[in-house]
Parts: sequence; C-alpha cells; structure tokens
Amino acid sequence: MNALRSVVFYIGYFLAILVFGVIALPIAPLLPLAGRYRFLNLYNHFIVVWFAWTCGVRYTVEGRENVPEGPVVVLANHQCEWETLFLQILKPPVCTVLKQELLRLPLFGWALRLLHPIALDRSRPARAMKQVLTQGTQRLRDGLSVLIFPEGTRVDPGQRRRYNKSGAVIACRAGVPVLPVAHNAGERWPGRHWVKNPGRLSVIVGPPIATEGRTPEAVLVDVEQWIEARLAEISEVPRPASAAEQKAVSV
Repeated sequence: MNALRSVVFYIGYFLAILVFGVIALPIAPLLPLAGRYRFLNLYNHFIVVWFAWTCGVRYTVEGRENVPEGPVVVLANHQCEWETLFLQILKPPVCTVLKQELLRLPLFGWALRLLHPIALDRSRPARAMKQVLTQGTQRLRDGLSVLIFPEGTRVDPGQRRRYNKSGAVIACRAGVPVLPVAHNAGERWPGRHWVKNPGRLSVIVGPPIATEGRTPEAVLVDVEQWIEARLAEISEVPRPASAAEQKAVSV
C-alpha cells in the first residue's frame, strides 16, 4: 500500500514540476522579487498538500506565532526534500543556501535561479564558506531571510552530525535573530528510499534567538541544544548523544 501511494505521489510530483515549470518560467522573471516568491511558492504549497493527501501523512506545526516580522536566519535540521519546500512557505521570502548542482536540474533548477539562492560548490569548502558569509549577510541587509541547514547535508533520522556555525555568523554580523526549526520529516519522506511512510510529521518552530552582542559560538550552542531537545521529543527513531554528552558519560 505504501508503495502504491508513493507511486501516485510521484506521478503528481513530476507532473507538477512540468506544469509549474512551463507556466511559471515565462512569467516569474517579469515579477518583482517578492511577487516572484509568492508565485513560485504555489508549487511548494501544492507538493506539501499533495504529499499529505496521497501518502497518509498528518501534519502538526507548533510555534507559527514565533515567526517574527523582518529578516531572520532560519536554522533547521535537514533530513529530506520536504523541509526544503515547507520552510519556503513558513517565512517568505527566504533565500536558501544549497548545492549548485540543483540549479542544473531542468525546470526545477531554472526556477530556483530566479529566487536568488546562495549556490555553493561543495568541492571548494573554503570558497563556499566565504560565499555564505558574504552573500548571506547581503541578502539579510536586502530584507530577505536566509535558510541554512547547519548540518550541511541530509542526515538520516537517528543519526547526528556536527553543526556548522556559518548561519550563526551571518546572523550575528547582520544583527538579526535566528529562528530554530525542528522536524521529523525524514521519517515520513525517507531521504534514501522512494517509498513514503504514513503517520505524523511534526514541525516545531522555536522562539527567535537573539544575536546582538553575542558570539556566533554561543548562539550556535543555543540553536543546537534547542533543535536536538525538540527532536528527542518528536522523533520515533532514538536520537544519539552528542560527542560532548558521550564524553561526559564516559567520565
């Protein structure tokens, strides 16, 4: 049953890319940036709803009231494609830090280019870090929010990866708050398997974390502790302890 549901989902998924691409790509460049985001976000709205309907997924989203006015740096755990779509809807307009290979995808990648993402060459990490700090700070000053996955890549449920401080750095430089988000989307939309799983998909949006007068390291500690604590609450797969926690236990 789950496989059949997933087939139906992917039929709609690829048709949506085709239809939205053919319709949106000629129109979107003519719109101002804010209007372009609203227009192209119609695709994200559709996929989020279509996924829930076809695959038997129930959403619970807590903390929408925590989303502030004005630009923020959104820091979230990264498990699958779903959150990359949902977080565009949560706090638009938002500039996403992503791998540059995505921009080469027909239709989907071409539409991404219109949203001024920060596209990184992950084979050149030093240059990528400089690009995030420079372009991310500028996007915030231009009034856009910035979405960064501090783990740097998709991490399967039940796994853990060191958080990168680049998002905290640009938030501190621009003097904007960090908006932490935790979710268990990878349990419903596995990153390494095409079959989707029915059940509850939980998203928790935390209170904004202030950055003014603070170091990026201190901000990142707060972000990681908050996200990991929420993941421990909502994840069906047990969370591993951090390196610091494992060291404390061994001592």
